[in-house]
Amino acid sequence: MGSLPASAQFLRRLDVAGIIDGLCPMRTEVAHITHGQVIEALIANRLSSPMPMFKVNKWAEQWAVDEVFGITPDFLNDDRIGRALDAVAPHLAQINGSVGAQAIAEFGIDTTRWHWDMTSISLHGAYEDPDTGYPMVRFGHPKDRRTDLKQIQTGLAISADGGIPVLHRAISGGAGEVSQVVDTMHALQEIAHRPDFLLLGDSKLLSYDNVRAMNAAGVRFVAPAAAASVDPALYAAQDLHAATVVDYVAERDAGKSAEQRGSYRVVEGQAFVWKSRRKSDPPQELRRILVHSSANATGQRAARERKLAKAREDLERVQRALGSHHYPDQAKVEARLAAIARARRVSAYLHTVTGTALDGKPTLTWSFDQAAIDAEAAVDGWHALLTNLPTDQADPAQILLHYKGQPVIERRYGEFKGPLAVAPMFLRSNKRIAALITVICLALLVFCLIERQVRQALGPQRTMRGFYLEPRAVRPTGELILTALAELRIRPGTATSPPTVVISAGIQAQLLELLDVDPTRPRWLDTRFPTCERRA
Repeated sequence: MGSLPASAQFLRRLDVAGIIDGLCPMRTEVAHITHGQVIEALIANRLSSPMPMFKVNKWAEQWAVDEVFGITPDFLNDDRIGRALDAVAPHLAQINGSVGAQAIAEFGIDTTRWHWDMTSISLHGAYEDPDTGYPMVRFGHPKDRRTDLKQIQTGLAISADGGIPVLHRAISGGAGEVSQVVDTMHALQEIAHRPDFLLLGDSKLLSYDNVRAMNAAGVRFVAPAAAASVDPALYAAQDLHAATVVDYVAERDAGKSAEQRGSYRVVEGQAFVWKSRRKSDPPQELRRILVHSSANATGQRAARERKLAKAREDLERVQRALGSHHYPDQAKVEARLAAIARARRVSAYLHTVTGTALDGKPTLTWSFDQAAIDAEAAVDGWHALLTNLPTDQADPAQILLHYKGQPVIERRYGEFKGPLAVAPMFLRSNKRIAALITVICLALLVFCLIERQVRQALGPQRTMRGFYLEPRAVRPTGELILTALAELRIRPGTATSPPTVVISAGIQAQLLELLDVDPTRPRWLDTRFPTCERRA
């Protein structure tokens, strides 16, 4: 059974099958299972043991899909799954919006703060005859740096409350992130049934048009300023000791002593006025919060020392080999110096003088500009946040704390590509790719809701034991929960004995209680299995 009973209950609470069947009706007199049932089975597969489409029926034979969902495994062949993906593809926006709204209402998700970001999925294949009605597989700027492969992109809007991915979008591979913000904002307003909320993202959240649209819609935002938009002299002029210390401990520092932890300081900087290239557009005035991170400063200082050391080794190697067959003349030396400066990224402070001696050998003197190094060191650890939050709603420290929730979306993308196995896809058309991305995003939604409910049910301590052999308490994650439930089994019934649910570990019983899941009650019948055997 694994996590199938939990998946089935949460899918029922989200009404996934009902929403899909309402949008994609079938002739029930000829259909063995509906499109909604197929999609729910695919979501359950992603949450238990992700498989390519042609292996889903084999998975269903080995797992209690029939007992929990009432679906005969033979009905989950790849042709039937393909038809279901084709059927839901024209309705992905409606499915996303309806399920997202149902999640907010059913689970009481706070809609006042959202995190938005995009990721890319690299794909093998030509995809030379795409369906123009769906996101296009194209070359772009992949996160995994596989520029030789085409890609498709996915955007997620995640609630600050529990990190729940309520909104998702499949996006063409070559689309710019900055161009997706306004449509996302309107979709969130519709799903959340509120015009105002706080939207957080990376620097690509902001452009003049995006800022103007969010200001007009009453949406608040926080995002980092692009590094090139801030004069380093602004950071260098700050008195670090006069900046406000923020009461925040990074997760990486949670187990460290106070002296070893990184610290954060903030300063209310001068207002930032964003002007459009169109002279008729009104300027947009934003608050600019200057942030200093001691951990970032330490990391940047160490990185600079490493690259200077490596550049020094390269330069000394060149100097020792002057006049050899590697560097026989001044031109060869200068070419190598340019390569070192570029590769080690020391052009800003490397000074070199080359020439030719009387004997024809090339000469070289070099040095690092200490003043340039010191000027760069003066801005180590600094960055800026831009926001339209008024001062009476958030001081600089509160703005930083809002933004510090942004890493949750990176963790969700890690789960999207990791435990839920977004790739490989084994699909030929961009239409089915878009539909499968929706399936995986809905699986991520269930994954995160399961995690949130367990943590809420645990109360203030938010930790529990039993996930590992050693008796240590940890904060349960979605992956730990599903892994603990993976060994939950059902002994099929026979002519003389009824089916029996076998709970083999105490952690399983505890999690089922926290999730309010009864594994003896099948999803598709209002009855119970007669027995439940607990071996723990």
